[in-house]
Amino acid sequence: MRAVELTRTTKETEIRICLNPADRDLTIDTGIGFFDHMLHALLFYAGLGGTVICRGDLQVDGHHSVEDTGIVLGMALKEALGDKIGIRRFAHAYVPMDESLEFCALDVSGRPYLVMDAPMPQPMIGDYDSCLTKEFMRAFAMNSGITLHLRCEYGENAHHITEGLFKALGLALKSACEVISDQVTSTKGALA
Repeated sequence: MRAVELTRTTKETEIRICLNPADRDLTIDTGIGFFDHMLHALLFYAGLGGTVICRGDLQVDGHHSVEDTGIVLGMALKEALGDKIGIRRFAHAYVPMDESLEFCALDVSGRPYLVMDAPMPQPMIGDYDSCLTKEFMRAFAMNSGITLHLRCEYGENAHHITEGLFKALGLALKSACEVISDQVTSTKGALA
């Protein structure tokens, strides 16, 4: 995995993301405190350092900032992985967060897909709409080229459920992106 820097500017958001696998320092500022906390957890457990800066139309709500950050972070990960030669490719992780238990399984295949089964008991977590977790995960999966399955096994607190999902994704990504050989991990000899 190599270091990558991407920017994306629209009428709704301006985003700059730097991923650096050689550095564990993280600087995250999206203007949404809980979302910053989730991105920090995701990147920390994925073993990635870097910067995520988003300036969005928060006077509307957090939707554009969260979704667009998922788009750019997914694009950055895809670029950082390059040809994906030798990566483990498949991985999964369980994360318990107090009363809740979350599961993530993924395939860094180049074929994006999202299946997410994680009802949120509370609609808001601070100033973060809990429904935006699925919007982020969809944008991230589609733009990184990852087949991503996420599930809350059980839980009563949307904060715990969301945090467990982001951490499980980070742990699974770290494992899936580990280089384990000098061959493409595919029976057909190529990843889509």
